[in-house]
Amino acid sequence: MRAPAYTGAVPARRSRLAATEVAGELAAALAALRTELEVPTAFPPEAVAEAKAAARVVTVAGLPDLRDIEFLTIDPEGSTDLDQAVHLERTASGAVLHYAIADVPAFVAPGGALDAETRRRGQTLYAPDGRVPLHPEVLSEGAASLLPGLDRRAFVWRFVLDEGARPIETTLTRAVVRSRTQWSYPAAQRAIDDGTAPPTLAAMPWFGRERAERERERGGASLNVPEMVIVPDAGGYRLERTEGVPLEDWNADVSLLTGMAAAEIMLRGGVGILRTMPPAPPADVERFRAQTVALGLPWRAEGAYGDYLRSLDRSPAAMAVREFAAGLFRGAAYAPFDGEPPAETVQSAIGAPYAHTTAPLRRLVDRWVLVICDALANGHAVPEWARSSLGDLPAIMGRTSQLASRLDAGALDRVEAAVLSTRAGEIFDGVVLAARGDGALVQLVDPPVEAKVPGLDAAAGATVRLRLLGTDISAGSVLFAEA
Repeated sequence: MRAPAYTGAVPARRSRLAATEVAGELAAALAALRTELEVPTAFPPEAVAEAKAAARVVTVAGLPDLRDIEFLTIDPEGSTDLDQAVHLERTASGAVLHYAIADVPAFVAPGGALDAETRRRGQTLYAPDGRVPLHPEVLSEGAASLLPGLDRRAFVWRFVLDEGARPIETTLTRAVVRSRTQWSYPAAQRAIDDGTAPPTLAAMPWFGRERAERERERGGASLNVPEMVIVPDAGGYRLERTEGVPLEDWNADVSLLTGMAAAEIMLRGGVGILRTMPPAPPADVERFRAQTVALGLPWRAEGAYGDYLRSLDRSPAAMAVREFAAGLFRGAAYAPFDGEPPAETVQSAIGAPYAHTTAPLRRLVDRWVLVICDALANGHAVPEWARSSLGDLPAIMGRTSQLASRLDAGALDRVEAAVLSTRAGEIFDGVVLAARGDGALVQLVDPPVEAKVPGLDAAAGATVRLRLLGTDISAGSVLFAEA
């Protein structure tokens, strides 16, 4: 099952009693999953005490004042842990981009109880029954969050861009900022589309278009697959498959640009940690190319991989191609260095060196990258706590990323079983994505459930009809057979 983004439903035809029973069974199954995976629960009292003290004591006094810049935030509906705020102003020769990132390092004392707990957690975890934050809410949704109308500490990246949105000048300043407005993706996209958007939002289509062209030039490839979301609904959940809005990609391009700049600064300075991914082995590429031919959507030798992915439509065959393509994006890792750069410096899907630096409220490694880049960009010594602990980060991030993946997949399996729990015997239409062992992986049309179907012998891209034989919410399993 593909990991979802959480923003999950019991079918309207189910009786209220049945819906209540299913919701209760699902809640118990999700709670049991957390226990099984040893998901962190409450913060230790000493970590909470440190966070509360930091929220009271840490000030913006003495920082450069950038409150006149009209920053805004763009996030999923209802977000309160706001890592980034953006301001984009078009100029005669291109644009000036300011990108403010929450100054989390100011609130976490190295070597303290809060530092130790965030290293144990590694990242914020998301589940249908609630998220598990990296930092106590007094910071993640309060003093460190770039909430509108409030003075906040931030690392402010400033990029002077040419007409192709290429950075020709980059600076990084630790400053005080004040975001003006908190936008959700749907509301911001509507404002762009109807012409009522403020200048920053109005300039985002230009920025996204030009950055997509720069990605094409450097050989990057974005696998834009529809996202599975689990939406709370009447005491239960429903599943939705969405492609989002264009602004989500444009906003992600701002983070990508910043992560690429951070990687360049650290490589020049000889110390830091990169997010890397090796290129796909030639044999895997040729196997993928053969699969595209078999599916009737051939990736021709003269075309670049990224261009090919961008050309795909939403047909059943294209869904299967994307499933195969996801298998080429493997081997992502964190590569720390102090002195000689790592042997592999490029994130192959991006097509350039890259670092995680724009989500410090939700991802541990970003705290290190921010303080290292700030020191290198401004001629300061890299903090010893950051330098000496770089080697610890790959294991921390690897362990917690595995936990996040297992929680995502396990929760989605249980929600899917709950959504289908009263529909045994019904027939569903689906698309075969790939062979899986002695069967096939199938994407149902409605609801958008992915299921392994034992014994199903059908080619990728084929449409099939399946009968639901049964479900087990506690185990997160569904059983289908070819109808």
